[in-house]
Amino acid sequence: MPAMDEQGERAVRFAEESGVRFVRLWFTDVLGFLKSFAIPVEELEKAFEEGIGFDGSAVEGFARVEESDMLAKPDPATLKLLPWPRGEEPVARVMCDVLHPDGTPFEGDPRHVLRRVLARAAEGGHRFEAGPEVEFYLSRSATELVPLDRSGYFDMTTPDVAEEFRQHVTLALGELGVGVEMYHHEDAPSQQEIDLAAAEALQMADSLMTLRLAVKEVAQELGLYATFMPKPAIGIQGSGMHTHFKLVEDGSGANAFFEPGGPGGLSKVGRGFVAGLLQHARAITAVTNQWINSYKRLVPGYEAPVHVCWAHRNRSALVRVPADRPDDERACRVEYRALDPACNPYLAFAVILAAGLDGIEQGMEPPAEATDNIYAMSPEERRAIGISALPESLVEAVQDMEGDEAVADALGEHVFEWFLRNKRREWEEYRTLVTPFEIERYFPLL
Repeated sequence: MPAMDEQGERAVRFAEESGVRFVRLWFTDVLGFLKSFAIPVEELEKAFEEGIGFDGSAVEGFARVEESDMLAKPDPATLKLLPWPRGEEPVARVMCDVLHPDGTPFEGDPRHVLRRVLARAAEGGHRFEAGPEVEFYLSRSATELVPLDRSGYFDMTTPDVAEEFRQHVTLALGELGVGVEMYHHEDAPSQQEIDLAAAEALQMADSLMTLRLAVKEVAQELGLYATFMPKPAIGIQGSGMHTHFKLVEDGSGANAFFEPGGPGGLSKVGRGFVAGLLQHARAITAVTNQWINSYKRLVPGYEAPVHVCWAHRNRSALVRVPADRPDDERACRVEYRALDPACNPYLAFAVILAAGLDGIEQGMEPPAEATDNIYAMSPEERRAIGISALPESLVEAVQDMEGDEAVADALGEHVFEWFLRNKRREWEEYRTLVTPFEIERYFPLL
């Protein structure tokens, strides 16, 4: 039996001193849904040493019945007290890696998928950081969007339940070790945004899973419902998750994207990363935008990116290199704007990093910056300057993903093949559905 390390000992001591009686073990399925089971605190030491067994065949994308035994191995660095329900005895949570019974990493564990690609970046001397801007809606109803207000972007209104919500969720995230950089009202009525302070990508993916649950828990406490659905209603802005990325050099901590006076303000590494993102943009979209509803957001007219290009200030571009502080190494970053908040963050960060690393390793150079409003261009004008479009549907995105070796390598055979099968099945269910739109338009007419 492996001995518990010092970090595990500190975590056990913290739980005991905090009066914790139960610990919730969290892990994520392939589609990005949080899974959990609880153990008494007396079992925590055993969990850190050897893991806790569970039936993997019951979890989407994990194992077949005949290969169902799995271990959940907690990461002691992630042990935190849950700030809800308030007034009751404390309960802790801890993020887990999923292992085979022999202790080897399970290929279908999204955390392991991201770890593998991060290890590839580390071989090149780099650490990968992410800083997402998470949009979502609050609703008075759990079955449809019923807005709380008529406010818009950055509106400051008299104190209301939405402001109370934003304050409560920010405090809850702080207690869970998730740093919030900013929160505010977004563009559409009842739409919110929470920007997280940049962190190493695995920690950030854990934080996003935590944020999604915290947002829903706090909303429920206030009698509200929160949704991360990319397009919850017609005629409004969708919810995106613009995310800022950078590669940091191990040891020195220098920003690998930054080069004073470099083309576009970027180093060769930064330019290669941008070029790789553009090269693989269509193929990674099935992962960064994994739901049928995701493609109701990726349409012209609602500020979502639909064209594969890059720019500094042009917010219609898919990839931005923000120019707010061009001479500040700390501010140099690459923003990918297609992501939506309903993705699996572990898989999304994995394919984005893999695309960028491929661009670096292949010595790719990005095309010229798109300085004009791409939405205002005709299709012929865009084609003439080499700007393609993102996939317009999930099935189109899956077809692009299927033929991309960089995405297949990043996800690994297990996740890659299962993901494709699952998304084809989802599309087939949608394709054969007769919608209210069709009934209302065609039944009386045809």
